[in-house]
Amino acid sequence: MDRLVKAAIFAATAAGLGFALVFVPNVELITIVIFLSGLTLGPMWGGLVGITSEAVYSGMNPLGSGLAFPPLFTAQIISMGFVGLMGGMLKPILFKKHFTAFQIIMLGISGFSLTFIYDSLTTLSYPVSAGFDWPQTVTIYISGMGMTVLHQISNTIVFIIGIPRVTKHLAA
Repeated sequence: MDRLVKAAIFAATAAGLGFALVFVPNVELITIVIFLSGLTLGPMWGGLVGITSEAVYSGMNPLGSGLAFPPLFTAQIISMGFVGLMGGMLKPILFKKHFTAFQIIMLGISGFSLTFIYDSLTTLSYPVSAGFDWPQTVTIYISGMGMTVLHQISNTIVFIIGIPRVTKHLAA
């Protein structure tokens, strides 16, 4: 029951922070909260938090519900479930009170990589589901890279700054 309550708190926090920053382009705190849920609760619960919080946030997004385009909605949910899962998988390395330079670099790589995966899956969800051929799909993917690179850089910074500040209070 204890983990269920913590998972619910993480999911509500992730969705709430998503709504709080919905009008700030390329800056979001959903990914870090989901990653922290995995670090704190383990891979299974982190994945569940990712799936749940992204379903709530995307499904109820005031700028356009992900439910209007099921392939995008599915890509978002799978990606955020993966973020929580990876947080749990990296718990032995990154759930610390104090971080070494190597661990800080790992945080940055994690934030960048997980955001890259999210951005890639969500960007590709439209051309793949619409039946575009390979050259068209690649063109659409590349044309979206400008916006996604800003997202990846911001999440890299958010992970490097945020995770050490939070885990020092959570780690034993």
